[in-house]
Amino acid sequence: MDINDTRLHYEDAGEGPALLFLHGWGTTGHVWQACLPDLVRDHRVVTLDWRGCGRSDHPVTGNTIAGNTADIAAVIEELGIKPVLVGSSFGAVFATELALARPELVAGVVAVDGPGYWPAAEMREKVLDLREQMAGDRFGTLAGWVPNWFAPGAAPALVDWTVRQLVDSSPYIDALFTEVTTYDPRPRLGNLTVPITYLHGELDTEIPLEVPRTCAAATPGARVHVLAGCGHLPHQEDPRAFTAALRAIA
Repeated sequence: MDINDTRLHYEDAGEGPALLFLHGWGTTGHVWQACLPDLVRDHRVVTLDWRGCGRSDHPVTGNTIAGNTADIAAVIEELGIKPVLVGSSFGAVFATELALARPELVAGVVAVDGPGYWPAAEMREKVLDLREQMAGDRFGTLAGWVPNWFAPGAAPALVDWTVRQLVDSSPYIDALFTEVTTYDPRPRLGNLTVPITYLHGELDTEIPLEVPRTCAAATPGARVHVLAGCGHLPHQEDPRAFTAALRAIA
């Protein structure tokens, strides 16, 4: 699909209420694959590789929160759907921003371990340090960092597969790391008219549970659903529990 002068890869299967899945930074739509066979039985399921990632184009420009949000809005309009947006990490940021800007396009939001804001200055500094380290040693930095995304006991093959996706992503998306350090939607969440649920891994060390709980408290009607035993990527760590939770929400 050609969107905003960029070729975006998507997969579209099933019939019923629409779900649009948005992966996190540097990964691809493949991260949802273990959840899809159950969901396509009674949902229309769309997975998207956002710009700079996976099988989509890797342009120099547009790698911003606003750019990706505009891409997703255009995809929704092109497909003629009004989906529940299920966004992981950075994907949760894009989903939240689209729901705030264009609520008529969105039936609901499930924000999965999203960086709603940074509760401590050292967390912002860590993100900036990671961007600088990747400029010198992208593979080594990712190989050392990604294991922390998962709860203890995660399969090494899952960690390695995630690192490979990240290595294959565009370095231009690293600009999001700088932008997100100042991201804080809390002053605007009171204006959100689209239903939102914060679905969060209990053991996420990247984005602590304080973040979704604080965001939910600022959002009318918002809920928090905690997945026990999971880290930052619960849909990869425990897809059965994630899919069951998503069904209960969506």
